Amino acid sequence: MNAWGHTLSGWFSLRRAVGAAGIGPLPVQLGGRGSFATTTDVPQTRGFDQPLVWVVVALLLWGMVMVYSASIAMPDNPKFAKYTHTYFLVRHAMWVLIAFVAALMAFQIPVATWEKTAPWLFVASLVLLIAVLIPGVGKVVYGARRWISIGPFSFQPSELAKFAVLLYAADYMVRKMDVKERFFRAVMPMALAVAVVGLLLLAEPDMGGFMVIAVIAMGILFLGGVNARMFFLIASILVVAFALMIALSEWRRERIFAYLDPWTEKYALGKGYQLSHSLIAIGRGEIFGVGLGGSVEKLHWLPEAHTDFLLAVIGEEFGLVGVVIVIGLFLWLTRRIMHIGRQAIALDRVFAGLTAQGVGIWMGFQSFINMGVNLGALPTKGLTLPLMSYGGSAILMNMIAIAVVLRIDYENRQLMHGGRI
Repeated sequence: MNAWGHTLSGWFSLRRAVGAAGIGPLPVQLGGRGSFATTTDVPQTRGFDQPLVWVVVALLLWGMVMVYSASIAMPDNPKFAKYTHTYFLVRHAMWVLIAFVAALMAFQIPVATWEKTAPWLFVASLVLLIAVLIPGVGKVVYGARRWISIGPFSFQPSELAKFAVLLYAADYMVRKMDVKERFFRAVMPMALAVAVVGLLLLAEPDMGGFMVIAVIAMGILFLGGVNARMFFLIASILVVAFALMIALSEWRRERIFAYLDPWTEKYALGKGYQLSHSLIAIGRGEIFGVGLGGSVEKLHWLPEAHTDFLLAVIGEEFGLVGVVIVIGLFLWLTRRIMHIGRQAIALDRVFAGLTAQGVGIWMGFQSFINMGVNLGALPTKGLTLPLMSYGGSAILMNMIAIAVVLRIDYENRQLMHGGRI
């Protein structure tokens, strides 16, 4: 059992001892500065984490402004001549509105209900991942079959799969708490489930989505108390598997070579084109940027400026200051979500705690990969910046995941006030 598993056992033993002695509410950390207070110190007027909500709103609004700035000149390109200058802004705003309504509905669902439906949601995500590979059902964009058209909108099943695997992994660890020291009984079924999802994603292909899902599942296994030796064994297998995927795929190898030297003649106009222009955009921004709307790279030089490379436009228009602020917001967001998960675990709510921390891993890892790609620290990967980049299904699932975290926090506060959930 690793250190986290011992910590969980210690918390559960302490809470049972406190309850048996009739001592009162269990001390739970309420802030992020190391101070502890009893549950009775929580203000009655705050039923959920308001700072978390405001940070999410700030990222959504800033993202909307930047999507408009990055896409306003796209109709000047003959490829997008039929679109208006506000086409992407309007669609993005519609998805944000849909996501907001969906998040409100998700917040009303008790965490216990999410726990009961986790296996069925996982099965539904598998069905959609299979459906997207069927010709005539899945929509092909840039050679990848990742979307299902629903009327005027397109939905990406891999985004639902991230959320579904997260819930399933948390539920799985709760059910396997008593056998988590045994590899084949505790880990293999979960590993097989993730492997099936991975094979379906690689068939699209969507290696970036598979990486995020694998990291989410691994993170929850580790935080759930899986033996450290088993954890590092699985991690080693995953690293070898991803290395083989790259080594056996010519175009993936080319991406790695282009990342190592994007300025060579061979890659500057090919695999390294996006990376080189992303670096040019960030370099032009210097410290304070060229000003909102002043980006030159978004004028048909930097492909996918409103999706995967939105941070490059932020770097050009807001400079180093803007990039540091975005990094700071995501760092705070991830840290706060992980803190809510720790509170839930301290209250014996293991599924809720692992779910919240899984969302934190998701937001933190995906934003880290996207930022690393934009800054030239990582090879190019097709992952959006959560809550900010253009992409309807991604925004929708991000908001639902945040709503579930807020529901977990709300139920934590109810319990700390002596109420019921």
